[in-house]
Amino acid sequence: MDEKDWNFMKVLFEEKSLTRAAERLYISQPALSYRLKNIEEEFGVQLFFKTKTGIDFTSEGEYLVQYAENMQRILQVTKDNMVNMKGGVNGTLRIGVSSNFARYKLPKILKRFSTIYPSPQFSVKTGWSSDIMNLLGSSKVHVGIVRNDYEWKGEKVLLSKERLFLISKKKLQFEQLPDMPFIDYSTDQSLRNLINNWWQEHFTVPSRIAMEVDKLETCKEMVKYDLGIAIIPEMSIKETDDFYKIPLLDKGGIPLERTTWLMYDKSYMNLSVVKTFVEFVIDELKVNDSLK
Repeated sequence: MDEKDWNFMKVLFEEKSLTRAAERLYISQPALSYRLKNIEEEFGVQLFFKTKTGIDFTSEGEYLVQYAENMQRILQVTKDNMVNMKGGVNGTLRIGVSSNFARYKLPKILKRFSTIYPSPQFSVKTGWSSDIMNLLGSSKVHVGIVRNDYEWKGEKVLLSKERLFLISKKKLQFEQLPDMPFIDYSTDQSLRNLINNWWQEHFTVPSRIAMEVDKLETCKEMVKYDLGIAIIPEMSIKETDDFYKIPLLDKGGIPLERTTWLMYDKSYMNLSVVKTFVEFVIDELKVNDSLK
């Protein structure tokens, strides 16, 4: 097996379909089948079997996938270290970032970083914070930026705390909220729990969900047209947004806040590009907070 075979195994395990795997790998299905057959002959065991929906892996096949993923990680670490030995801030920085942070904060950070350090390249993966934690745990990213406090054995730095706001087009009285149409949007479970717990703490009836949309920005547009109310994080509210805002407070009058964390494995600080980026992000957000 070589580096290309490791990737074949990994993609096939994720897709459980020769057709979809071949599409992702940009090769023909017969070529993929031929190479997989050679791998089986090389090890002298059956690695896959057909199912009604595609293929699945034998226990030997699953073991070989784990081997392939481990070899990919080892190779990536070797490449990172070889680039690091050249000196300076070089190489590819692999970052995993929660979707909202990626949309509202990351572009400006990467632009400023690349202006100061033009050599590094970026490999960015976005998703729910739980997805980013999985990427961190499997060493597929050097650095993760996640929302809410997840358990992590490596290094973690609190970047910021932000408030949550209930938004509407027109001014409302607090007691009117249960009667207002509520616009829900897809988000990670940690934010959903914060919102649901706050609502249950203040009202005895559930919110009257009138719409369910896939994106937070779509939700905001619906509110702008006075189609309902919503609860969104402060990060997503622009100065130009014409909303009536009610800050979410707990029963003790303390603002409800959501944390953002920078997480990484300490060993990656041996890489100049990771060390420089981590220090840059911390300094950048400290400066922005002081300007508020």
